[in-house]
Order: sequence, then structure tokens, then C-alpha cells
Amino acid sequence: MSKMKWKLILAGILVACELGGFAGSVRADEVTDWHEHMLVALSTAGSSPLVSSREAALVSAAVFDSVNGIERRYEPIHVPADAPRGASKRAAAVQAAYAMLLSRFPAQAADLSAKRVASLAAIGDLADSESMQRGVAWGQSVATAILTWRSTDGFTPPPPPFLGGNAPGQWRPTPPAILPGAAPQFATMTPWGIQTSNQFRPSGPPALGGAQYLLELSEVWLMGSATSALRTADETDASLFWNSGSATYLWNRAAISLSAAQGASLSENAHLLATMNLAIADALIACWDAKYTYVFWRPVTAIQLEDPTWTPLFATPNHPEYTSGHSSASSAAATVLADYFGDNTTFTIQSPAVPGWVRSYSSFSTAVDEVADARVFAGIHFRTACVDGSHLGSTVAGFILENRMRRIHGEGK
Repeated sequence: MSKMKWKLILAGILVACELGGFAGSVRADEVTDWHEHMLVALSTAGSSPLVSSREAALVSAAVFDSVNGIERRYEPIHVPADAPRGASKRAAAVQAAYAMLLSRFPAQAADLSAKRVASLAAIGDLADSESMQRGVAWGQSVATAILTWRSTDGFTPPPPPFLGGNAPGQWRPTPPAILPGAAPQFATMTPWGIQTSNQFRPSGPPALGGAQYLLELSEVWLMGSATSALRTADETDASLFWNSGSATYLWNRAAISLSAAQGASLSENAHLLATMNLAIADALIACWDAKYTYVFWRPVTAIQLEDPTWTPLFATPNHPEYTSGHSSASSAAATVLADYFGDNTTFTIQSPAVPGWVRSYSSFSTAVDEVADARVFAGIHFRTACVDGSHLGSTVAGFILENRMRRIHGEGK
């Protein structure tokens, strides 16, 4: 696949930014600004990592189809490119993102409205012009169409509580909260870009009691314990870091800062962020298909049958173990970013939990490998769930890169 022909203007790209803005003097636009506003809205609402992936895809899809409907460079995600002539793509992007976020987070109406006013005012001479009005109307119509389309994707209504079972190897609610399985409806939701939720279903966890399973059980038992003396300080720090925010939050921050540092255009940003967020969302839908197909138990369940005093470094998430959601989503995001920027791009990611807390990487694949280690060393996953999750995420992203939002005329992005 052709790579985006952006000239690398920094030898090393620093992706360290505070919650409300970019580090240094990198350039922003309405697309990246409103994806930043999206991340703030997600944090304010306390959206779960899984639900955050759907919310981000909604926003990115609305922004992309609104901008693309005016420029008509790519195949649309859902809304045909039929914007009124002369509509402002900047105003359309603002209104599409605002309308989508307002529909998802009505309690944040005052903050979102103030940001909308500021964004439209910053466009400048277009204020109150016919171009502005056409752009706003177009962005609103696209957001409405995307919302209507996804209203029947299977996200609602929620199904009855899922409690698993007590057979060996079968998932059941885990301590300390003993909650039902989270969001089983994601396993059968309509995907965004792949064809079906089970299109790339992996082969399943290692056979219970087999050599591979016992090896992986020993690894998480020794390395994932809350009191492990074998886990290094940096491995503990990495586990804490990747547990501090959703894949949606962490990777959107990376993408926004990378594109800003390279001076990407508004259209390029809309395409990049939509591709990445659809890949994350579909990777998690595919991951949830695997989780609720194999319904495999968590390490804490298996280990405490032998050692009731064992506890993982982190509380175990309340859904089946195979495959790893964070590995699936992170690999999907990293695959898209590697396609745009090249895998061997130096970057950093900032945690949403502590201002200034960053980790640096020499490549996207290095970061994905660290995510896999982090989930095992956190005591919440077996190794195969992370390896297969990483492969699943990259496969989903590869399909979307090849088959969705393709350029209408010529190659390249």
C-alpha cells in the first residue's frame, strides 16, 4: 500500500502534550482540536475503554464524512459525498464533531457549546457567511445520518447479565467486584469496516492442561503477582502506564501529535483519525467475538484454585480472557500509524492519569510488544491472549486500510 507522502520534518517526534493541548508549537486544526475535545469528553464522562472506542468511531466517522463530502477525495464511510457547493469544510468538521458529542454527552452541553462558538469564531472571515452556514448545515446532516445508521448496530438494548460457568477453563466473575461479563453485545455488533464480527476469529486459547497452557500459567503466576520479586521496576511501570488509560485515549493522543508535528492538512487528519478509530473499534468488536465464543477463564481464577492467597498486580477486568482487548486495540492503532508514518518512527505517549507521565518508543511495533508484556505482568492475561490479540488487531486494521476510505482518483492517501 502506498504511504502518505508527508515529509518528516523532525528527526525525533515528541508526542508529549497536556490534557488541553499540544506540546511545543505544533500546528492544530479543527479536526484535531475536536478530537482533543472528544478525549476530554470521554474522560469527563468516565466512559469505559470499550464504549470509548464506539464513541470515538462515531465522532471520527462524522468528521471524516463531513470533510470528505466537500472535498470528495475518498470513498465515504457511510454518507455519500453530496455537500452543497461552497460549504466550509472547517465549519462542517466543527459542527459534525460538536453534534455527535452533544448527542452522546448531553450533560456536557455548556462546555461543548462554548468550544463550538470558539471554533467557529476562529475560522475568521467566514463567520456568518453563506459558506459557513452551508458547512454547519452539512456537518449537522452528516452527524445525524451517522447516528441514525449506528442506532441499529446492536449496542442497545443491553443483553441479560452474563455469568459464565464453573467448568474448568470457563470464565466466571472475578474478584474483587464479582461483576457479570461486560458488554457481551459487542461480540455481535455490526462492525464499522470489517465484514462481520467473526471474520478474523482466532483459533482459541491453548488447551487446558497442555504444555503451552502450563507454561503461560507459570509465567503470569510468577510475573503477574502483586508482590512479584521477578518483575522489574520498569515492567511494573509499563504495566501501570498501559492500565492508566484506554487504547482510544492513548493512541489518539499519539496520532494527533504525530500528524501535527508533520504539518498534516485538515483532510489528512480526518482520514488518519477515522481510519485509526474505526480500526480500534472493529478490533474490539472482533476481540469481543473471541471473548464470548471461547469464554476462557482469567489467570486469577485458575491460580487461586491452587493458591487462594495469590492476587494480580491489578484487579481483573470483568470479561472473558481470550483475546486481550488492549493488545487488539493497540495493535490496530499501531498498524494504521505505521502505515502512515513508517513503523520505525520515534514517538512518546502521555498517560491521561498523571500530567507529564510519558513513555518513549523507537517504533510502533515496540509499543505493541510492551502492551502484551504489560497485560501479562499485570496478572490479568495469559501470553497467548496478547499474542493472538495483537495479530487480530493488525489483521483488522490491514483490512480497513486496504478496503475502506480508499482514494477515488489515483493511489496514496
